[in-house]
Amino acid sequence: MSQQADEVKQRGVRVVVFVDFWNFQLSLNAASDRLRVDWVKFPTWLARQAYALSGLPGGAGLAYEGAYVYLSFNPKSEKDRKLKHWALTVLDRFPGVSVVCLERKPKNPPICQQCHAEVLKCPSCGVELLRTGEKGIDTSIVTDMIRLAWEEAYDVAVLVSADHDFVPAVEFLHMKGRRIVHAGFPPAGMALARKCWASIDLSKHLHEFER
Repeated sequence: MSQQADEVKQRGVRVVVFVDFWNFQLSLNAASDRLRVDWVKFPTWLARQAYALSGLPGGAGLAYEGAYVYLSFNPKSEKDRKLKHWALTVLDRFPGVSVVCLERKPKNPPICQQCHAEVLKCPSCGVELLRTGEKGIDTSIVTDMIRLAWEEAYDVAVLVSADHDFVPAVEFLHMKGRRIVHAGFPPAGMALARKCWASIDLSKHLHEFER
């Protein structure tokens, strides 16, 4: 048995959960638009599933090390402001949950393909065209996954997202001895799931983390 495996067996398998909130929520809405997630139960449920799939000895059992939830908001949207308030005053106070909440930044206006001029207003109704986009969510997730691995803070990570942009980070972490378990709603995210150590099909377990 390797030194790492021996250490894991003695202390337990440390599992951390990383949730790409909007990616998860939109996929969940497509699978079941009425289901409400129990955010106290959901992260620990994911950790137990990942522990079972990890293949690590873990004689001391599962050591749940918490969850990180990443979301963005549009400050001009009342609905998004309410979401931010809930995330920072309710979700962030649940045991073991840490919230990273980033403001969406304005995108450049669309450009005419013919003359390359910026289209600032709708040519039909004249309303100003305002677009926002997520900035920094993926970077924050990757940074924390690598930082916590560098700090030897986990053995297994659960990544809840369908974004294939995480593939390089997953491959790097596997080379460093970390096992990443994907959680999502197939067929979305299959490119990412194929690169992970194992995967959890959330569509088969909806009732297990429903509020």
